[in-house]
Amino acid sequence: MFISGQVAFDPNTDELVLDDIQTETKQVMENLKSILEEANLSFKDVVKTTIFLSDMNDFQQVNEVYGSYFSNDQAPARETVEVSRLPKDVNVEISMIAYK
Repeated sequence: MFISGQVAFDPNTDELVLDDIQTETKQVMENLKSILEEANLSFKDVVKTTIFLSDMNDFQQVNEVYGSYFSNDQAPARETVEVSRLPKDVNVEISMIAYK
């Protein structure tokens, strides 16, 4: 399953969650979790992710939140890139590939 880049939209309010980078990342990961679960998949099935950041200085905080969704022995391949701008001027966008 190829999941296109997700941003921090709260599905209950349809508003962006941009309080801080950790809260924003958590919302992105929860959105990805919902998509995976809808397809009867989980983070254990994720084989690759791409993280897009508007500021690489946020990497450590994003990585903390992101890493909490994966076990150390089953972390997927990942690339993280800084980009000049993201949709809706968000700070983080994450895409995934899952396989079962």
